[in-house]
Amino acid sequence: MDREWNDSQPIYRQLRDRVVAMILDGVLKEGDPLPSVRTVAAEYRVNPLTVLKGYQQLVDEGLVETRRGLGMFINAGARSLLLQGERQKFLGEEWPRVRATIERLGLKAEDLLNGANSRSSGDAAPSKSTEPNPPKEKR
Repeated sequence: MDREWNDSQPIYRQLRDRVVAMILDGVLKEGDPLPSVRTVAAEYRVNPLTVLKGYQQLVDEGLVETRRGLGMFINAGARSLLLQGERQKFLGEEWPRVRATIERLGLKAEDLLNGANSRSSGDAAPSKSTEPNPPKEKR
């Protein structure tokens, strides 16, 4: 997890979002234990109650379960639940802005696909030398 915090939202929410990202990326899998509250609090120098609040949000969302005496574990189906929610969020919040930009620029589906392909293939192309060409002699 990233050790930097931003001021745009509470730290407990950022902790929750980081765990969600780790689940979506496959770093944390179903049945895996979450790091202990004390470990996270010490490592990131935050109050243990802050960590607990972030973890409690995950429990409330049904992504994590508490096993008495053992800790917190990722629930079965947590990743698919998150994917469903994130897809809905993208389609409802981000896609309308992306689509408006595409329409404003007059782009077509082929342009988008070709642009993505040319960009990825362009990255593999060797870069041009930054040295200027020597002047040709006049005869």
